[in-house]
Amino acid sequence: AKAQGGGMLLALLGWVSSCVTTFVPLWKNLNLDLNELEVWNMGLWQVCITQEEGVVECQAHGSFLALPPELRISRLLMCLSNGLGLLGCLLAALGLEGWRTCEDKPGRKRQLLLAGGVVLGIAGITTLVPVSWVAYNTVLDFWDETVPDIVPRWEFGEATFLGWFAGAFLAAGGLLLACSARSMSTATPLAPTCRQAPAARGPAGGHHLHPKNADLVI
Repeated sequence: AKAQGGGMLLALLGWVSSCVTTFVPLWKNLNLDLNELEVWNMGLWQVCITQEEGVVECQAHGSFLALPPELRISRLLMCLSNGLGLLGCLLAALGLEGWRTCEDKPGRKRQLLLAGGVVLGIAGITTLVPVSWVAYNTVLDFWDETVPDIVPRWEFGEATFLGWFAGAFLAAGGLLLACSARSMSTATPLAPTCRQAPAARGPAGGHHLHPKNADLVI
């Protein structure tokens, strides 16, 4: 039960973090040397400029086909991860021991819990891949020697680290839930015991059945 609770907690934290990572424009940060009062932030859906006065101006990306391949595929993978994370949490919740769903079918509960763990693991992978891909390209662009030094370079944003944590939480939660499902399958339920009425002892046992109580014993 503790493993299931911990797995569900990690899965929920990972799913919420993955959703936040998908939509916040903090995948990359850019500080302009010529104008240090402006900070550029880029996400999968828009680019935002934060000024010193606290004013934030955001502009959505252009055509989907005009985006770099990393942003196009990252959009698809992150949306897929969000959907898989929600599906995995629902499946795993139905298979938890504390829920009364399918209590008379323990095999079905194990299948739901195992399926939820597997789906959450896939959701974690589909979160880690786009975040790591964008981070890898950011590093390549930052250390590109063909670009002059005076040109500003994009750096890691807060959403990059949040995405790594989200993918790790989803994968760890799915692994815990899948392992708890395996442990449930190895545990053999005890057969129910039937209580029978004690048989009346004869003269050898030293107890005699009183005639008026004879009709109470079947």
